[in-house]
Amino acid sequence: MNSKTNILILSAGRRVELVQVFQEALKKHFPESKVYTTDLYPDISAACQVSDASFKAPRVTSDEYINFLIDICTNHKIGLVIPTIDTELIVLAKNKEKFNNIGTTVVIASQNLVEACRDKRESAKIFTSLAIDQPEIYDRDDIKFPCFCKPYDGSCSIGAMPIFNKDMLTNDIMSDERNMFMELIGKEYKEYTIDAYYNKQGKLCCLVPRERLEIRAGEVSKGATRKNFVYKYLLNKLDKLKGGMGCITVQVFANPETESIKSLEINPRFGGGYPLAHAAGANYPEWLIQEYLLNKNIEFFDNWEDNLLMLRYDAKVIVHDKNK
Repeated sequence: MNSKTNILILSAGRRVELVQVFQEALKKHFPESKVYTTDLYPDISAACQVSDASFKAPRVTSDEYINFLIDICTNHKIGLVIPTIDTELIVLAKNKEKFNNIGTTVVIASQNLVEACRDKRESAKIFTSLAIDQPEIYDRDDIKFPCFCKPYDGSCSIGAMPIFNKDMLTNDIMSDERNMFMELIGKEYKEYTIDAYYNKQGKLCCLVPRERLEIRAGEVSKGATRKNFVYKYLLNKLDKLKGGMGCITVQVFANPETESIKSLEINPRFGGGYPLAHAAGANYPEWLIQEYLLNKNIEFFDNWEDNLLMLRYDAKVIVHDKNK
């Protein structure tokens, strides 16, 4: 059993539900342990307000970022570190051994997988190796219209756009070497995010496809779990993904009429819509605690609730500022 039993969730922001499900799972096994959070602006982070305590973090790009986290993990007996945003993944993967040396596990995929996931050109190679279909990627000298343009290292759909004809292909778009061009997926396809769980041995233990019924600001606001053709298609293919650890999300488009799949990207972290998979019975925080704090094995699980609907709404956290 790990002597460090507190948990640290990074860049917590608005992830109130994620903090709460970790608190619920942790208190079951370690009633005195705490879930801590970090954020660039913890005083105005809703998730930091509901966590047991929070810390103001330097920017992920700062040279002090890793030392800042190491100090927190050392001083507050952190057993697990949970990253939540794309921009921190590579630096954490590169420094994972430093955390291991102080008895702290960063729940993150292998460095090779993380680096490939942060470059959509390399992600395309992964999908090819797994025999998972994807949109056709066009050579910059032979772009077909309509097409879809996005930065190969983009996040949160920033810079992504459909281009319907050659007139829309401006010099600014073409001169940006980060842009890649691919087949535009039609409205006959539905968007899915898949929450996958990989155990310590890198074996796939759970797979929950969530149909994204409505999106707001890049995050799902209405969604439903689906154990349909998407599940059947991806189950044996994603089992062969190398370097997975903890929660990994995969985004695909799926055509319900033809049962065609077009894969988009892999994100080696918890996704914003994970609370739906959790409500369906895929308790990834519980499994992480069992694996890394209690040294238990996690076996394959598929008894999650199918067709469970999530309807999100705005809520509030009220903070009484005692310093003013």
